[in-house]
Amino acid sequence: MSEKIEVGSVITGKVTGVQPYGAFVALDENTQGLVHISEVTHGFVKDINEFLKVGDEVNVKVLSIDEGAGKIGLSIRATEEAPVVEAKAKKPKSKRQAAPIKVDTDSSQGFNTLKDKLQEWINQSQA
Repeated sequence: MSEKIEVGSVITGKVTGVQPYGAFVALDENTQGLVHISEVTHGFVKDINEFLKVGDEVNVKVLSIDEGAGKIGLSIRATEEAPVVEAKAKKPKSKRQAAPIKVDTDSSQGFNTLKDKLQEWINQSQA
């Protein structure tokens, strides 16, 4: 690996390959790194091909260097300023009204009130 490449440095490289998971970027004649799809741009990237193609020159920031495995982690997103996200205005919650309750005054159906049943229970307990 090249001695001049350090974590945190920003380098101009050339895209040499595009895969569904990221893009390979040549930093010099002998050194290549990977820009993971999550590091391409701010926000969600569904298809990396909408952002990069082979031959593109890009500025990348070196995120990690694994000399043992010979891997360099790169980020294009880290070289760009984050977009300003506007706060969404909250929609007022709709005020639902309860369905009207139908009161049935016909005591022959449904439940009787305790007052009506109390005398009946007293009479049954004394019998």
